[in-house]
Formats: sequence, structure tokens, C-alpha cells
Amino acid sequence: MQLKILLPFMVFEEKQGVMRIVAETPQGSFGLLPNRLDCVAALAPGILTYETEAKGEVFIAIDEGVLVKAGREVLVSVRNAIGGADLGELKKAVELEFVKKGEEEQALRSTLAKLESNFVRRFVALK
Repeated sequence: MQLKILLPFMVFEEKQGVMRIVAETPQGSFGLLPNRLDCVAALAPGILTYETEAKGEVFIAIDEGVLVKAGREVLVSVRNAIGGADLGELKKAVELEFVKKGEEEQALRSTLAKLESNFVRRFVALK
């Protein structure tokens, strides 16, 4: 398989000859082998694992995103990714970076929704 990991501003990694991929979704982990049917999956923050004959298992911490398998090509589009560290460090990075950012973004969205509703309520009161 051909694996391409895309970030919003660049191609993070592109590998040929990938034998298997394991990714995490909100419902749990799942694996991809070369002959699996085409599919699309929403990804949760976690560890993406792929295996090549040359490098063996490679671990990459990823933020939430989307995985698309079409034929022998697998595209993973995520907001952020961290590679090049051991598995323990990557797990900590996922917990500290991605999950924390998700909680902060949720709080920000909640605050913005309150501001918008306050604005609309005051605007209606002016009429």
C-alpha cells in the first residue's frame, strides 16, 4: 500500500510498500491490510501504526482527522502529527497536546456560542 499523511499545510510523510496500518477511531482501533475493501474512517487523537519491510513498525502520534483507503492508496488527513519518538513519548504527546487542545477548543466554542446568543438576544430587544 501507499500511505500519505497530510497536514493542513504540508505532506507529513509518504511511504511506499506499507504492509499494514493500525489506526484509532472514536469506536476503537482497526487495521488495514492491502486487500481490504475501500473505506473511510474518522480518526481520534491517538497512535497511528504502520509497518514496512524496510523499517518494521513505525509509530506516529496523530490528532483527529480522516482516513481514506481507495485501492492501494491510503490517505490520512489530520490537523497535527508527531513522529520520530518512542511509543511512550508519543502516548504522552497525544495526551498532553491533542486531547488538551481539544478540550480548550471545546471551551472556546462554548464561550463563542454564549456570546453569539447574547448578541442576538440584545439585538432582538432593540426592536
